Amino acid sequence: MLSNYNEFKKFITELDYKPKLLLHACCAPCSSHTLMVLKDYFKITIFYSNDNIYPKSEYDKRLDEIINFSKKISNDIDVLFDKYNEFDFDNAINGLENLGEKSKRCYECYKLRLEKTVKKAKELNYDFFTTTLSISPYKVTKWINEIGYDLENKYNVKYLFSDFKKEEGYQDSIKLSKEYGLYRQDYCGCKYSLKERDERIDRIKKEN
Repeated sequence: MLSNYNEFKKFITELDYKPKLLLHACCAPCSSHTLMVLKDYFKITIFYSNDNIYPKSEYDKRLDEIINFSKKISNDIDVLFDKYNEFDFDNAINGLENLGEKSKRCYECYKLRLEKTVKKAKELNYDFFTTTLSISPYKVTKWINEIGYDLENKYNVKYLFSDFKKEEGYQDSIKLSKEYGLYRQDYCGCKYSLKERDERIDRIKKEN
């Protein structure tokens, strides 16, 4: 079990083969730096499983961006996606809707998406699974890895330690987004983060 980014980098650079990795991705910008870190060491398939994203048009837009971006990076990167089901997200965070960013609401959202990822990884015989989520400074990396290792034990599929904001990963994702002309959303994705964004904008307007 890897516990920090240095151990992660040592592990991937010492691999003597290219394992199959199912990479959960939330959007193209978060995928950008992550793919640059991983693509030389793994046979990567992106898995777009994000029932939290609202509205459906936003879900579709982010999926299209990931597909287009992955083609620009490598012909060897495939993209899988599952059926959009906002009810799975609603059920996962029931009673936690108003807790805000980096709360238990987010923990359950991470868990929902990572569990769908590990199930797909097991179904398709991938060696590892992980997620791009940890690149964001708005996500709790400790929770992401905690959930990942719990799911590794539950499903017997190896989880790859994730902390892609290291080595200025988030800043690099902004740079790569500009370079490739990627759509960068201004809210996490769920209807509650969208509401919270609008409330912040209203407060700023009133203050000015």
